[in-house]
Amino acid sequence: MEKIICFFALLCIVGHAQDVNIEDKQQLQKECLQCHVEQQIPSALIYRRYLMKYSTFERMEKAIFTYIKNPDKKRSIMPSQFFLKFPMKEKTMLDDDTLQKTIKSYLNTFDVKKKLVLPQ
Repeated sequence: MEKIICFFALLCIVGHAQDVNIEDKQQLQKECLQCHVEQQIPSALIYRRYLMKYSTFERMEKAIFTYIKNPDKKRSIMPSQFFLKFPMKEKTMLDDDTLQKTIKSYLNTFDVKKKLVLPQ
């Protein structure tokens, strides 16, 4: 009986975690990727540039947060030539908590570790 209760409790927790994850991905799509797709801004390339410069999830998250709160060419990870083709990001209206969740969702979406195939 205890095993059944634990199983259903675990199932509820996993189900709730997936719902939150879906909501975060929907927020990411609405707030970020929609414009990136419309303007043909390469999100995966931007992720890789952050990864090369900052190398850890935490440092990337902090750098993206700082940039999105106050976009500036000097703070951007992209070279100045990038802004000849693509528009400068406008300052976000998202609150800090929502922005943090959206950034984490972005980093998880484009995480290169998930694309690695290890030999068995």
